[in-house]
Amino acid sequence: MQQLNPGEHSKRLAAVRERLADWGVEGVMISSSSNRRWLSGFTGSAGWLLITADKALLVTDFRYWEQAARQAPDFELFRLKGKFEAAFPQLLTAGRVSQLGLEGRHVTLNQFELLKKLESVAWVTLESTVEAMRHVKTEAELAAIRAAAAITDMAMSQVNEIIRPGMSEGEVAWELEKIMREAGASGMAFPVIVGSGPNGALAHHRPGNRRLKVGEPIVIDMGAELDGYNSDLTRTFYLGNEPDEKFWQVYNLVLQAQTVALQTIHAGMEGKAADAIARDLIAAAGQAENFGHSLGHGVGLDVHEGPRLSHLLDDEGSPVPAGSVVTVEPGVYLPDWGGVRIEDLALVTDSGVELLSRCPKNPIIPVGTSG
Repeated sequence: MQQLNPGEHSKRLAAVRERLADWGVEGVMISSSSNRRWLSGFTGSAGWLLITADKALLVTDFRYWEQAARQAPDFELFRLKGKFEAAFPQLLTAGRVSQLGLEGRHVTLNQFELLKKLESVAWVTLESTVEAMRHVKTEAELAAIRAAAAITDMAMSQVNEIIRPGMSEGEVAWELEKIMREAGASGMAFPVIVGSGPNGALAHHRPGNRRLKVGEPIVIDMGAELDGYNSDLTRTFYLGNEPDEKFWQVYNLVLQAQTVALQTIHAGMEGKAADAIARDLIAAAGQAENFGHSLGHGVGLDVHEGPRLSHLLDDEGSPVPAGSVVTVEPGVYLPDWGGVRIEDLALVTDSGVELLSRCPKNPIIPVGTSG
């Protein structure tokens, strides 16, 4: 992965410190793994950050001391020995704070109950901390996302060569995962989704033993993870030579909704308005009840992050910034038949979007005929 520019983590620390007064706290505890990595560069699986006006501490245990020192030079290492709650009074003394913000979405109830026993601290639950700061990607972050998207594109473009009647959904998922890993993916952004026939009506179907049948749609949704950053791509296929009228009606409706959205979305547009572009078109075709999820979401260190393109957002206050990476993924799902979802990854710019997904949208998987 390309490294962040020198001083990038210092800039991020400064941005957090500027927000402390707005949050009404003297410091903030960061427990989210993605927020922790974004702020410090530390990739270990266990640790907390304590950030105050003049302190930046990274708390972790023996397993990660050397790693933390290498990856997070902007942070002072607090060596955790034994239980976290036992060391916490010493940590607060080092941080010299009496009022701390906590990430409400990431601290467990059990952790909160332990922290409340420390009567010397007033805890403030914050709905979010640095999530909005992460929306706009640096060039290094974009390079990682582009590389992950290229791996996913390459694997998805081989579906026609992989799939054959009688394969199970699970076998297809495994073949695609192997291709992505052999191409350099660090892991999967999420378990590969393969929904054949009526299983395609389940938006996040987990592939199983169901066998692929000629004459059915197949929804495949997958993403590669590369150096911590993710991609997300969905294509819908038809196993057979001649799709029926119903398939084409649903497929072309979803494709039209996505195409119009991609042509219209731009920086500064409200997330709810972006969602409405595709939603209104699908509703006009009588399929409103069959498009139940949002149009899209941000992608970065988390495969689902902000900004959101959603009908569930408030009317105001959710503009999509230039430099953010989002999915555009309308879908129509019909019980007992299947579904169609088409998803691309896009970089939002002032003038529109730049597609990061390059995989063709050719739904037909031909099936050979015997003489």
